[in-house]
Amino acid sequence: MAPTAQEVFTETVRALPARERLRLAALILQELAQSDVVVDRSDAWTEQDQRDLTAVSLRYAAELYPEKEELV
Repeated sequence: MAPTAQEVFTETVRALPARERLRLAALILQELAQSDVVVDRSDAWTEQDQRDLTAVSLRYAAELYPEKEELV
């Protein structure tokens, strides 16, 4: 089974120096710009989009308001 983008990033890309990560990003974007990739530009949010937004929002809220602190 092919690794996911998250797995590749975590296991390989994150270990690269910043300069090489930027170079890799440029190479990926350049290749995509030259290919016939279809970009979905619809305004509809998929269930995965909604799950991702919820997860990021909850992580951010947890950072802002840790459980050990009182809110009032």
